[in-house]
Amino acid sequence: MVNLQGKTALVTGSTSGIGLGIAEALGRAGANIVLNGFGDVDAALATIAATGAQSAHHPADMRKPDEIEAMIAMARERFGTVDVLVNNAGIQHVAQVEDFPAQKWDDILAINLTSSFHTTRHVIPAMRARNWGRIVNIASVHGLVGSAGKSAYVAAKHGLVGLTKVTALETAGTGITCNAICPGFVLTPLVAAQIDAIAKRDGISMEAAQARLLSDKQPSGQFVTPEQLGNLVLMLCSPFGDQVRGAAWAMDGGWTAQ
Repeated sequence: MVNLQGKTALVTGSTSGIGLGIAEALGRAGANIVLNGFGDVDAALATIAATGAQSAHHPADMRKPDEIEAMIAMARERFGTVDVLVNNAGIQHVAQVEDFPAQKWDDILAINLTSSFHTTRHVIPAMRARNWGRIVNIASVHGLVGSAGKSAYVAAKHGLVGLTKVTALETAGTGITCNAICPGFVLTPLVAAQIDAIAKRDGISMEAAQARLLSDKQPSGQFVTPEQLGNLVLMLCSPFGDQVRGAAWAMDGGWTAQ
């Protein structure tokens, strides 16, 4: 059992889906939790409260560096420091490169990549002072491979894996680790919308659409779960993760094994 009593975890994009699942796992391990996002805040706070952890929420827009800085400041004011940073915030848009809206490109790069640079640069100095910290970047299988129509998302996630490696090298002689997790399909609202679109497009049931989506990419035929991702984050926060540095850990049902 990983014990994070007395430590504080900030999880961006954590009012639902993957982020909330990770925050819940960290809360169960005893960490104070700082949530961020635009989903159902009350429900997310209630989920964390049920773990027995203390929690707070900050609504920082992850496109805006000043709001990110204010979020870090709030976490420090409320809990003293940020010991565990999980960069999870992300958005998606699908279009061919020549049709891709420039503003969507800018937003995806800002939220899915640049925000992680800003959070990381703000938390590392205090982590260095304590000689302990964990930075986990939730990248994607699309940080390792590409898919047509997802130019901005793939570019951002590849960039996030690169940022992970450099951060890991720069902190390699310390008690700070930085790693990326690269999930395949997780049943989140984003993916549920894709399943719904396939069902409507092809005139098939939701179950058949789900099977079709998974069969295209994920050989296991099963979704990765937020709980599984949360437990992997806990391992990286434990002493067992001390020498896992700069990894891009695929949890993708075999997607990248093909």
